[in-house]
Amino acid sequence: MDNASKLSAAESGGAIETRGIEPVPDHERHGRVRELFPTWVAANISVLLLTMGAALVVFNKLNFWQVLIVAACAALASFGMVGVLSVSGKWGGAPGAMLSRATFGVRGNLFPGSILWVARFGWETINAVTGAYAVLTVLDLVFGIKSNTPLIVVTLFAFVACTFLVSGMGRKALNVCNKWSTYLFGIFSVLVLVYLIANIKWNDVFSKPAGTTAMMIAGIGTIAAGGISWVPTGPDFARYLPHAASGKKIVGATVSGAGLVMVPMVLMGGVMAVATPDLAEAPDPVSFLGDILPTWLAVPYLITAIVGMLLINSLSMYSAGFTAQTMGVKLPRAMAVSINAVISLVGGLLLMLVAKSFLSSFITFLILLAVSFSAWIGVYAVDMARRKSRAVRYDAEALMDTGRTSRYWYVGGFCWQAMTAWTVALAAGICFTQCDWFTGPLASTFVGKYGLGWAATIAISALIMAVLPTPREVAPAAATGAAGATADEKEQVKVGA
Repeated sequence: MDNASKLSAAESGGAIETRGIEPVPDHERHGRVRELFPTWVAANISVLLLTMGAALVVFNKLNFWQVLIVAACAALASFGMVGVLSVSGKWGGAPGAMLSRATFGVRGNLFPGSILWVARFGWETINAVTGAYAVLTVLDLVFGIKSNTPLIVVTLFAFVACTFLVSGMGRKALNVCNKWSTYLFGIFSVLVLVYLIANIKWNDVFSKPAGTTAMMIAGIGTIAAGGISWVPTGPDFARYLPHAASGKKIVGATVSGAGLVMVPMVLMGGVMAVATPDLAEAPDPVSFLGDILPTWLAVPYLITAIVGMLLINSLSMYSAGFTAQTMGVKLPRAMAVSINAVISLVGGLLLMLVAKSFLSSFITFLILLAVSFSAWIGVYAVDMARRKSRAVRYDAEALMDTGRTSRYWYVGGFCWQAMTAWTVALAAGICFTQCDWFTGPLASTFVGKYGLGWAATIAISALIMAVLPTPREVAPAAATGAAGATADEKEQVKVGA
């Protein structure tokens, strides 16, 4: 059996995925659209959504109905983008970080790729810290063991290690875990919801005055940031889908799976914040659950949430491994994931042992996260729209070729149109940003006040990319300047303009 056959057999029959960033051939495309539903449900099984919902009440001063509107709009906007751009995964059969080479050029892709990679470090660190806090809360509720520095180190290390092991197993193992965690978390979430309905002082909840429209719009951006961070990795989970898979169904499965969890979780967080008004000063995002819920419900709910956060980080590390390989890390995907694991551990320790306020740090991170991912989204979306009408949307060989012979070499390895749009939009987005760490020079404008820096970044990058000349992809014969080629022959190998 040759290497290709072994690889195919491993993918089709084994539990551990061996395929890396290379595009998936058609004969291995056995995925189904319905598999995306539990994937995006699992991607949102996090008590951080409770924290984010609480922040809408504590910081944005929103009432019950405003929190509901914000949660629904955020889920639709962010995971709508995830679903739409995931379609490119079935077109090219490759991870988003790999397909991005066709957009930015084989060298140009390193720049946005590095920003996305760093941002993903931060997201994985936040999730790891939340998971560790959940474990510490369970130990306190069940055994009366109080948190201390050695226990924090051990707990965080254990959580990151488990994340690494699960993410290293690949797509099939994650799909199985996602399915069962969805069932368990759904059951306990319903129990929590029933408890809240029966015990929360609803007069206090519904008597809360409404917040401003500006705070509602800003809240949408804050909640949507988590979903926006998944946009570049959406194609990773659609790359095993056959070409005949429905794009509309991909979007539908993505939005419905995410929304099923996001909306009620954010809303529950907002309700809980009314009962715990001092949540903003809480040292961690989890322990307040032990004050609101009885032990018999808080413990199993937190345990299922721990599993959920483990899967979220596993999905993130799974995609981060592809990003690392695309950036030139010469390691198998499972080994590339170890880089993220180490960084999550170090960053988590700093956040748990050094940072003064988890919630304020988390909100600031979300704001910066949304902007950093949005510049990529606008450029990639326009490039994807242009490819929709092409006979060959992505060239598998060219995606793997990082030399001058690549179809995606453009000019010196850079697509100057994409790089220009991305750079200008990213700079503009930062200028519109206001957070605890800094205030941009345009933060006092309408866009800045309403927290629309992320939306402006997407619009700017998409507009610039659309008005610049369409990039020309050069086939190998043209890239190498084949001697003796006629003008007509040279023109025939150019695609796009």
